[in-house]
Amino acid sequence: MNKFALITGGTKGIGKAVAEVLADANYNLILTYGNDDETAAKVQNEFKNRFKSDIFFIKADITQEDAITIIDKFLTEKNIQVNSLIFNAAITARTPFEEITQKEWEQVFYANVHFPVFLLQKIISKIETGGNVLFTGSLMGIYPHSLSLSYGVTKSAVHSLVKNLVKYLAPYKIRINAIAPGFIDTEWHNTKSPELRKSIESKIAVERFCDPLELANIYKTTIENGYLNGEIITVSGGYSYK
Repeated sequence: MNKFALITGGTKGIGKAVAEVLADANYNLILTYGNDDETAAKVQNEFKNRFKSDIFFIKADITQEDAITIIDKFLTEKNIQVNSLIFNAAITARTPFEEITQKEWEQVFYANVHFPVFLLQKIISKIETGGNVLFTGSLMGIYPHSLSLSYGVTKSAVHSLVKNLVKYLAPYKIRINAIAPGFIDTEWHNTKSPELRKSIESKIAVERFCDPLELANIYKTTIENGYLNGEIITVSGGYSYK
């Protein structure tokens, strides 16, 4: 029987790349997405033609509390035990510090920190013994960034959350880690101007952005290595070392 991996934000960017790598390795998948029904439909059709695994898609907006209930209900109705829970979905807010509202700040914290905590709490009994939890952290949680204070702070919180949850998940025999990516060639970064990309690349020792599938293979290794636990694995290409 193939193992199930649940990936939040699994239809775009890093999440989609991780889904592809795991599907190639015969994992069954549950992929959540927010409000982009068109993209989700395209990915669903693509994956149906490419992979033989069972792949389910759930519309569950991480900024809304009912997303937790939606995911839990799906797992219950399908009687699914998850081997890997991958918290990949996140949001940001680029409002200047002087203008950001409390509502905007709290929304980023809810999506990036509170949602995964309380989803994990809700479905912990549906994670297999010996299973694992994996967060997408960020290089911005390590190196401060001027464009989004709320995003950087929440990603720092995610890194701390991983370290602190090790003790709580140990009785369940569940491991937890985070990957902290640097600059990945996803839809988000592909919108940058050539000049800005060149400037960023000049700060990376390997002088390029990371291919999403390169990163996704690190996710797979982390999921399958039974001794990795409580780690924040930085994948930056040597950012700032040049």
